[in-house]
Amino acid sequence: MKVRRKKMDSKKYYMTTAIAYTSGKPHIGNTYEIVLADSIARFKRQQGYDVFFQTGTDEHGQKIELKAEEAGITPKEFVDNVAGEIRRIWDLMNTSYDKFIRTTDKEHEAQVQKIFKKLYDQGDIYKGYYEGMYCTPCESFFTESQLVDGKCPDCGREVTPAKEEAYFFKMSKYADRLIEHINTHPEFIQPVSRKNEMMNNFLLPGLQDLCVSRTSFSWGIPVSFDPKHVTYVWLDALTNYITGIGYDCDGNSSELFDSNWPADLHLIGKDIIRFHTIYWPIFLMALDLPLPKQIFGHPWLLQGDGKMSKSKGNVLYADELVEFFGVDAVRYFVLHEMPFENDGVITWELMVERMNSELANTLGNLVNRTISMSNKYFGGVVTNTRVNEPVDDELKAVVQATRDKVANKMEELRVADSMTEIFSLFKRCNKYIDETMPWALAKDESKKDRLAAVLYNLVESICIGTSLLESYMPETAEKIFGQLNAGRRSYDELNRFGLYPSGGKVTEKPEILFARLDIKEVLEKVEAKQAAQAQSEEPEGTFIDIEPKAEISYDDFMKMQFQVGEIIACEEVPKSRKLLCSQVRIGSRVRQIVSGIKADYKPEDMVGKKVMVLVNLKPAKLAGVMSEGMILCAEDEDGKLSLMVPEKDMPAGARIS
Repeated sequence: MKVRRKKMDSKKYYMTTAIAYTSGKPHIGNTYEIVLADSIARFKRQQGYDVFFQTGTDEHGQKIELKAEEAGITPKEFVDNVAGEIRRIWDLMNTSYDKFIRTTDKEHEAQVQKIFKKLYDQGDIYKGYYEGMYCTPCESFFTESQLVDGKCPDCGREVTPAKEEAYFFKMSKYADRLIEHINTHPEFIQPVSRKNEMMNNFLLPGLQDLCVSRTSFSWGIPVSFDPKHVTYVWLDALTNYITGIGYDCDGNSSELFDSNWPADLHLIGKDIIRFHTIYWPIFLMALDLPLPKQIFGHPWLLQGDGKMSKSKGNVLYADELVEFFGVDAVRYFVLHEMPFENDGVITWELMVERMNSELANTLGNLVNRTISMSNKYFGGVVTNTRVNEPVDDELKAVVQATRDKVANKMEELRVADSMTEIFSLFKRCNKYIDETMPWALAKDESKKDRLAAVLYNLVESICIGTSLLESYMPETAEKIFGQLNAGRRSYDELNRFGLYPSGGKVTEKPEILFARLDIKEVLEKVEAKQAAQAQSEEPEGTFIDIEPKAEISYDDFMKMQFQVGEIIACEEVPKSRKLLCSQVRIGSRVRQIVSGIKADYKPEDMVGKKVMVLVNLKPAKLAGVMSEGMILCAEDEDGKLSLMVPEKDMPAGARIS
């Protein structure tokens, strides 16, 4: 744990990120969250808060067990490797977390077992059987009615039938209390659109009891009184927010917990908002603990040509971007380009454009010009001669107002907007140079004091702007302070103008903060690097790796009956965006089969095709239409489907074996 001195008279502020799942290296979209959280934590510290900032890794579950088996190592070895990589990237991005928790930490595991037992003893958890559709990537069970076109409602992937003994949490017991809390605390779930989604789609229709243990895999925290069960992911993962700061289920919690809980902010991705705004508050209610003050579900950062995909070669990682642009340029981009509520977009072209326009020109050129002119005209000495003109007052008004504008935006977690306010200050400084024309003043000896005042005003404005910028771009701020021979201003000083000491001296040789880049050269380097990686890491040909499922026996396979079917009619399923309903001749019988292939096939395209059919699948209703089998398709990593058809013409009903 990082240790920093605490101000005894400062106000506490406890914030967390979601803990990263240790299934693989985080891409830039995953990394965005820790950088966003870091900017908030740094700004709160600047405001005088005693911040405790926690992040970490979620390390249990079936997916981890399968990945470890595939890699030929133990699950613990697997998560140790990935957790180390995640922490390396968090540190690379200069994030100032106070605690990095792992759900394999012994202290966490012990408390999870105590929490499970407490909830069981008080009647909130009971044993039963779960039978439903299971999504391995999401590690979630769903009923048929919760599926979307027969697939996982969260990730859109295939689900499989599953039945096993399990423990359940009585969610409905606390549902009305949670609805009341949300209605009386409008700040609890942000943005508001996330709150509306949770209320209308989950809480108001009624909550089902939640499965909180599993027996079909072993990589998890054992239930202390029934060790064949392991604690299911969300009861394990979510409790990190209290175990990480010393919560003890027996009533012996640490001073850190007592002084920091409830959390001021849980910062999470919008894809896991349901777990944090429904499951987590209900767990806390059952533990008789106060609820967090705010849960913010941030949007996603997407690649410019769609979802990041290894097969498309467009996955971007933080360390690769840092190699091209530097840490602070990457921090600037992911913070500034992410809207408050909608998804943001990242491309190499946009990164270069922002590097050149905002960082190299607006900021870097401003600092360089100001220091260079100070050296050229006054040997680097900055003097406040107090020769004032109306244009100075206009500049000072903008500079002095910026702190509160930034603070107001940060209070609403509108981080991108707060950065825009800071860069508006820098742009106003550039305009001030054009208005005052120092190079013209330098030609008139009688204007020497006026020239000195102009340069002083610029240095002072940059100092204030840089102090505000430090929360977002700490390395850049440190470099600017070094070149100006100035220290970071306290928060209370950021709306006061004129604190730079008259007679101070800037550096003799200003450092280029951000070099302009040529987009063509950058793209050529990117393509060359990607080609080299592809040649060294990937075999020839197009391929996709998918999540392996549990092994089945030959007898299991023989239970499935595959036959060739001929589609004789097909139509769209009313009120469904994805479903087609086909009449399929299999031997002498015609079966009705509903398939989620509307995005790739029109009804008229289906008629006459010979397809592969799983015949003995239990009939089920999809969108109110009965389906009596499954037409098999291949699916690429982007979700595009292709019907599986026999290579040669085969009669309808032919056995597939």
